[in-house]
Amino acid sequence: MPLTAIRPHIRPTLLLAYPVVLSQLGHILVSVVDSVVVGQTGKVPLAAVSLSVSVGTVVMVLGLGLTMGITPLVAAADGKRDVNALGDLLVGGVQLSVLAGLLLAGLGFAIAPLLHLLDQPAEVVALARPWVRVLFMSMLPLMVFQGFKQFAEGLGLTRQAMYLSILANVLNAVLCYALVFGNWGAPRMGMIGAAWATLFSRVLMAALMATYVLRAPRLQPYREAAGHWLELHGPSLRRLVGLGAPIGVQMMFEMGAFSFSAIMIGWLGTTSLAAHQIAINVASITYMAASGIGAAATIRVGRLRGLGDPEGARQAGFTSYLLIFLLMSGAGLVLVAARQYIPLFYNHDPAVVAQAATLLLIAALFQVSDGLQVVGLGALRGLEDVKIPSVVALLAYWAVGLPFGYFLAFPLRMGATGVWMGLLTGLTLVALALLWRFRQHSRVAVNEPAVVRR
Repeated sequence: MPLTAIRPHIRPTLLLAYPVVLSQLGHILVSVVDSVVVGQTGKVPLAAVSLSVSVGTVVMVLGLGLTMGITPLVAAADGKRDVNALGDLLVGGVQLSVLAGLLLAGLGFAIAPLLHLLDQPAEVVALARPWVRVLFMSMLPLMVFQGFKQFAEGLGLTRQAMYLSILANVLNAVLCYALVFGNWGAPRMGMIGAAWATLFSRVLMAALMATYVLRAPRLQPYREAAGHWLELHGPSLRRLVGLGAPIGVQMMFEMGAFSFSAIMIGWLGTTSLAAHQIAINVASITYMAASGIGAAATIRVGRLRGLGDPEGARQAGFTSYLLIFLLMSGAGLVLVAARQYIPLFYNHDPAVVAQAATLLLIAALFQVSDGLQVVGLGALRGLEDVKIPSVVALLAYWAVGLPFGYFLAFPLRMGATGVWMGLLTGLTLVALALLWRFRQHSRVAVNEPAVVRR
């Protein structure tokens, strides 16, 4: 596609993307702060955080995926100026988020006693159990935040969530430092203090995001069209689940692959697991930045599609591809240059630092693949194409990436490096498959009007 076709979409995409990038970074910076602070207390607590986050993330992304069906539907309805549909989506989206949050919160108490079945070091499991319980308690406020956030972002209102994420991260950092080490008169709680800090910050995010959507004058027409909040909106819920469930499953396959890779690395010992937590924590920062551009792709493609401009939607998708390629190439170069220094922010154990530096080199290699697959998923969501990407993720990660990583790690004795090479392989396959699918699917959408006219 020529640059002249892409150029008009660059500025609108960036204006949508940068608040979402900062908002998405807010999610992962909670984990970064927790890992950095807890890592100062030793490699065993850091490994316990890795196990807890790995288990929690698999379940969390299923819930987040359910809410991501809200954004493309809102963007399309906004393109059509359908106020009644937007009112239904507001109520249905929040109802879905609350129900999912309650389910996920309850699930944590069932999962925590089963952690020993993962065959991890006993001292790591002992520290991880209480962390998982508190972490899952925070799922309800997180999902409430997501429900209101995804609705606002579908309307192009992306800055509000950004501001709230920044505020919540400041609160999390302060509380984490206070509760882990017992500073400023707070009780010294050790690593579990970081989990409570996360819970408190997510409650604040949910309360403030809900207040904005329920009070903002510009959103009043949609609130008036919403109907009764306590009355289940069956059609809206079914439509949201129909679009969001495949997204959640796809995200669960992807994050599940990374979580299971942590479990495999845990079989290698505490040092390897601590090193993995550092590398995956850093890689998650760039991933969340990439997911912001992916969210912008969903909004732009969905809105232009709703306006009846399939060619514009196609151009907007490829613009996001170009932007993410440039961003992630730069991120990869940074990781290569700083791989010896970044681990020192987390832990000073020489064996942990050395192994983390090696894993960061592999993380640098998969930056572009990771970014391209995120944008591919976002652009395809804008076209409401979510089922095939889920199948692609299942096959690439679980039928190819993880088995290949296991083969390299254990039979070939490459250890954690082998597991990460498997992840690199899976990410690359997904990125290529989704790029091809968006190219084909968007071309069909462009050609359909011409077929009708004839």
